Amino acid sequence: MNGLHLIADLYRCQCPPDLLTDRAVLETLCVEGCRDAGLTPLGAYFYQFLHDDGQHAGVTGTVVLAESHLAIHTWPESGDVTLDVYVCNFSRDNSGRAREVFEHVIRTLKPRDSVCHDVVRGKIGAEV
Repeated sequence: MNGLHLIADLYRCQCPPDLLTDRAVLETLCVEGCRDAGLTPLGAYFYQFLHDDGQHAGVTGTVVLAESHLAIHTWPESGDVTLDVYVCNFSRDNSGRAREVFEHVIRTLKPRDSVCHDVVRGKIGAEV
């Protein structure tokens, strides 16, 4: 159960608008980012919210990884995003891979401000 959970609140993102409003574009960023970092995507589900007039609104999505998951939610009206990357470290230490995809997504979204947290999960270094 040992793992690392990276959590970010990203404010006023300066990225191209389609990254916050287009399901396919955001899904590609997240899935390819996981793969490029050496993680193993098993599947993804991204949902496109729509305004009453049918125009794209925010997106919520999850990439299920063999190592655990990435979750992302966008609020394009304010340019805000929440991002979670959680990896378990049972058979190998995936912490560096998690940080790589986490930092890649944040760099791509270009927030003006962010609040990030690292949460160590499980009983690392302790006998059960």
